[in-house]
Amino acid sequence: MAYWLFKSEPDAWSWSAQKKAGAKGGEWDGVRNFQARNVMRAMKKGDLGFFYHSGESRRIVGIVKVTAEAHPHSTYASGVWECVDVAAVRDLPKPVTLADIKATKALKDM
Repeated sequence: MAYWLFKSEPDAWSWSAQKKAGAKGGEWDGVRNFQARNVMRAMKKGDLGFFYHSGESRRIVGIVKVTAEAHPHSTYASGVWECVDVAAVRDLPKPVTLADIKATKALKDM
């Protein structure tokens, strides 16, 4: 199993929205970067990831699970862009800020 970081602007797709998507989850869409697309191709069903709010809050707020491996994005007809599906697993008991991560020596290579 591998572990990943899924980041989203809370105004675009929040942790609350991810949880409302239910156990089935949904497409991790909006990725328009070839390197990120290629990383998603390496993700396997069952892999876990941190759900990270970027922007002003900059914190990990929950854990997600990959529920479907890379596939063509449903709203992009050319097939160039792919995505995985993810579902919320659980909240973090206490969000972990980017400042906390940077201040923790054990996480310096994360």
